[in-house]
Amino acid sequence: MAYELNEEQKMIQAMVRDFAREEVMPGAGERDRKKIFPADIIKKMGELGLMGMNVPPEYNGAGVDTVSYSLALQEIAYACASTAVIMSVHNSVACGPIYLFGSDYLKETYLKPLAAGKKLGSFALTEPNAGSDPASQRSRAVKDGDSYIINGTKMFITSGKNSDITVVTAYTDPEKRHNGISAFVVEKGTPGFSVGKEEEKMGLRASDTVELIFEDCRVPASNLLGEEGDGFKIAMTSLDGGRIGIASQSVGIAQACLDASVNYARERTQFGRPISQFQAIRWMIADMATEIEAARLLTFNAASMRDRGENFSAAASMAKVFASEMANRVAYKALQIHGGYGYIKEYPVERYYRDARVLTIYEGTSEIQRVVIANHVIGRKG
Repeated sequence: MAYELNEEQKMIQAMVRDFAREEVMPGAGERDRKKIFPADIIKKMGELGLMGMNVPPEYNGAGVDTVSYSLALQEIAYACASTAVIMSVHNSVACGPIYLFGSDYLKETYLKPLAAGKKLGSFALTEPNAGSDPASQRSRAVKDGDSYIINGTKMFITSGKNSDITVVTAYTDPEKRHNGISAFVVEKGTPGFSVGKEEEKMGLRASDTVELIFEDCRVPASNLLGEEGDGFKIAMTSLDGGRIGIASQSVGIAQACLDASVNYARERTQFGRPISQFQAIRWMIADMATEIEAARLLTFNAASMRDRGENFSAAASMAKVFASEMANRVAYKALQIHGGYGYIKEYPVERYYRDARVLTIYEGTSEIQRVVIANHVIGRKG
């Protein structure tokens, strides 16, 4: 690998790889088929420090760099994409905004248990009419004394059913459009806050994706993240970090596809020899390996820029769009190499193929990533 890892990063990678192969991978197929949330595994991941990786130790986090986080997420995604998305959302868009924008009170009250893995977090931005366009959201938060009263419906919320704490966006001043959105930390069990419909998904079936409903949900004013009107900035900053997470997931899933394809190609015999000896298969595997390496390096680049304190927004979008689309191409080739066996649930590539599809959609579609990149390269008005 061209990217040189330091000793700590190598140790984290090795530790998480062992855990993922021994603890996460064995039951991944069954959890997918039966839609079993990996609660016990998430608890163990918390004990290993994987649920607050970029949070400093004073808030119970592991305090490691973004490259280490990416490495860990790649290994978890290799073993089980559903578990990886739970870890990614928790770290990037639950812990992330509270650490970056939360008051001392919010960090003490919510970040500490989140980073320790004692509580699980989720992030509620998307609505039925507001996905890629957050300014179209309809949720409202009205100040009432020392509280805010939130009304609205959020959808496609990862871990929404199983999370203890949700970062929620809502308009405090609709007249100001983007600048009128605010963000709040809302605890499960708060009156007026309920879980609605659970989605039946094509992939990532061991991770719940639900509707969240807020009906006169009274939240203390102290649970406001940052200032009123900071919600859009908080969401966009959090999603930049989240895109490194999705790129990392993509690399992990793609690597699993490649390894499965190489193993199968060596064992599967046609016309008197292993199919790994046929040029058509060899070139497919060569292309898969090349694209995975390119995506991995783009991901490490964005992670390194973040660690150096540079503006990594465009780099994160480049990593996310390339890695997510790469994972879909690689999963397609993996299934093709497996032939008819790839289409049945006995082989894990069937699951990889389904799990990979959403990577180009959530936390910013490929189209939105291209908007971000073009704005960076050309400028908004060109």
